Amino acid sequence: LLSTTPASNSVVASPARLQLTFSEALVANFSGVELVMTDMPGMKMSAPMRMTVTTALAPDGKTVVVSSAKPLPRGAYRLDWHVVSKDTHRVQGSFAFKVK
Repeated sequence: LLSTTPASNSVVASPARLQLTFSEALVANFSGVELVMTDMPGMKMSAPMRMTVTTALAPDGKTVVVSSAKPLPRGAYRLDWHVVSKDTHRVQGSFAFKVK
């Protein structure tokens, strides 16, 4: 993973799109993400809430684009990702960010 938008541990305005850029070309069928809200201001959460998103591989073959039908509401989020590169290596990770 080379970079993410938003950056890990950043505080951003409500994004409708997230991006993860990798150093190698990816296999779309074996790559994916899960976006969860881990904290919402003014609301007690007993468990992270899964957000509905769609993913697509950008034309460069190295960037995963994560889209939400609506901008994300205020709160804290974690994006868990897994990808398989063209050389068949599976890599996974996660990063957190907040929406102000």
